Amino acid sequence: MSALAARRRTLPGFGLTMGLTLSWLSVIILIPLAGLFLRSLELSPEQFWNILSSRRTLNALRVSFGLAFAAACVNLVMGSIIVWALVRYRFPGRRIFDAIVDVPFALPTAVAGVALTALFAEKGWLGAPLAALGIKVAFTPVGIFVAMIFIGIPFVVRTVQPVLQDLDPEIEEAAGSLGASRSQTIVRVILPSLAPALLTGLALAFARAVGEYGSVIFIAGNLPNVSEIAPLLIVIRLSEFRYADATAIAVVMLVVSFVIIFAVNRLQRWAQSRIPAR
Repeated sequence: MSALAARRRTLPGFGLTMGLTLSWLSVIILIPLAGLFLRSLELSPEQFWNILSSRRTLNALRVSFGLAFAAACVNLVMGSIIVWALVRYRFPGRRIFDAIVDVPFALPTAVAGVALTALFAEKGWLGAPLAALGIKVAFTPVGIFVAMIFIGIPFVVRTVQPVLQDLDPEIEEAAGSLGASRSQTIVRVILPSLAPALLTGLALAFARAVGEYGSVIFIAGNLPNVSEIAPLLIVIRLSEFRYADATAIAVVMLVVSFVIIFAVNRLQRWAQSRIPAR
């Protein structure tokens, strides 16, 4: 029996399954994205450039991408620490803390935004002591940064957690028995094994933060050129019936996000290829 026939018998209904998959992805993802690009083609290169080079658009993109990347990096570090504590240690309330990690997944973004605003306002529980130190969080770019950290932390934790759980502690013990210090074990044994998952969590947290809208607009202040995010500017342009402006900004966000995520995925594959086969 040929290999093709064996494969067909192993995967019954392959043609139907692949057809449904491609059709569904086309309807949900490819066709809307194609429509976005086709709409942007109605603009001349000069019009497209004028929209993107405006001061308000550039500042909105800078705020969205800059703070999203910074928040993703913070989540990468703090999420790794949280995962290590949840996986490697047993302590009272561990299951409760593990469940709390998923709260940003389940909480509506508008509710998260209102809660963060109330918490970090100048008279809030955390905002008041910070204001006494001269630090203002709500209605500033710092508030956007906090909101992006809040909604992105579960992506790092839930991506890295199963990988760390599958990492046999005996590998660490073997490294220690061979004379490796604790820092050497972390750098040369643990981190290389976790690198693909860490990069995936970083990409997911960044993608989630750069497109976040609901939780950010409540705490941002939404001041043009100061604390206005690109998704909000798109909504504003749509409400002003300036569809060309909204389309141009959306296309740039899509392209830049795709390039960044593609680069991170390449790094992830490179890191995966360096892990020795077990």
